[in-house]
Amino acid sequence: MNKIVKILLIFLVVDIVIIGGYFGFKALSGGERSSPASAYEWTRIDENYYPQDFIEEFIKSDAEEKGMFPVLLKNYGQDLKVLKRFRGKNFAGPGETQLKLRFRSLEDWQLVELKYTAETGQETQRAVLYVQENGDWKVGDNGVITQ
Repeated sequence: MNKIVKILLIFLVVDIVIIGGYFGFKALSGGERSSPASAYEWTRIDENYYPQDFIEEFIKSDAEEKGMFPVLLKNYGQDLKVLKRFRGKNFAGPGETQLKLRFRSLEDWQLVELKYTAETGQETQRAVLYVQENGDWKVGDNGVITQ
């Protein structure tokens, strides 16, 4: 064979082995890394739960008023990676800058995910973005955390 053809064949074989190894490794490792949201644990809020902060206290008192115990809660706090995966009515993957633009006097924010059984018996799971403006906490948006 010609010397150039041999070099091209060797080059192609090496490329095929490298590409095959890459895709084979991705297939064996599951392809995706675990999501940041999966690193958080569900916390069960019922009559005996002691709230860790104002948001958890608000959720507990609201569930108590509506008779919706137990409520499962994932508190993401200010995790920007999870916030980027938040899809709500007003935001789709916001950053902290977008929050500050929307809420001019933003002091603090917190993202939580709730799972509860509604009065109709239907299980509901939703994410709620709480924001603090002028010392008052309020719901800034609600939606879901995408996988």
